[in-house]
Amino acid sequence: GAFFAILSAASFALNNATVRRGVVSGTPLQAMAVSVPLGVVCFLPLAFLTGELFRLPQFPNAAIAWMAGFGVLHFVIGRYCNFRANSVAGVNLTAPVVQLQVVVTMVLAVIVLHEPCTALQMIGGVLIIGGSLITQRAPARTAGADAEKPAKPLFAPQYLAGYVFASLAAIAYGTTPVMARFALEHSGPSTGILGGLIAYVAATAVAAMALLSAQVRGNVLALTRDNARWFALSGVFVAAAQGFFFAAVAVAPVMLVMPLLQLSLAF
Repeated sequence: GAFFAILSAASFALNNATVRRGVVSGTPLQAMAVSVPLGVVCFLPLAFLTGELFRLPQFPNAAIAWMAGFGVLHFVIGRYCNFRANSVAGVNLTAPVVQLQVVVTMVLAVIVLHEPCTALQMIGGVLIIGGSLITQRAPARTAGADAEKPAKPLFAPQYLAGYVFASLAAIAYGTTPVMARFALEHSGPSTGILGGLIAYVAATAVAAMALLSAQVRGNVLALTRDNARWFALSGVFVAAAQGFFFAAVAVAPVMLVMPLLQLSLAF
């Protein structure tokens, strides 16, 4: 479980970096239009090659419902809020706020999953929050260094909007691990592939319905080739991250997996 969680953290970091490059000139809706269906493209061949796809009739209906709900909440609502936060405030400011999802998850793990919470885990949670807040401090600048560099346009973050959307993303991302644990507990790492496919199919269906809006459709069709490349890379990295995450929560408690995901800030 720890090994899969660390791989997931590294993949999430790659996703954050690539999607930030895309939303510099692209939009969150464009990022979702590319990355969400790409998750189906990534998981479907894996489910077929591993034989998990043929186990779908034996997959419990309750688990299917949990993973479908995971897909809509995480990949549609949470991802849109995360992309929007990255777009208006930048990943260095918003990622620490989004990572506070661990607090939401740990509280729900204790209340809903009845997982034990020790004093050491509580201290660790406080350190995670403190570390997240410290990373938001602006770097020191010297007047001489600024004078030597030619003037250039700087990104002006919208702090309020960025923190609001980052907080909403943290709530969505913090809730979904409990849903995944309900669906995949004691099922084995490979079942995470089938669970991921179900989640992405549900999210893609909802995203496709959004395209019925002319405004949304026009936004997506304005996608440039360069942004499409960054969003495609983001889609692959986040699909890998989710696959590793599903494998982790299938074999390990949420209280173990979620703190290790905070390594994505370091990556």
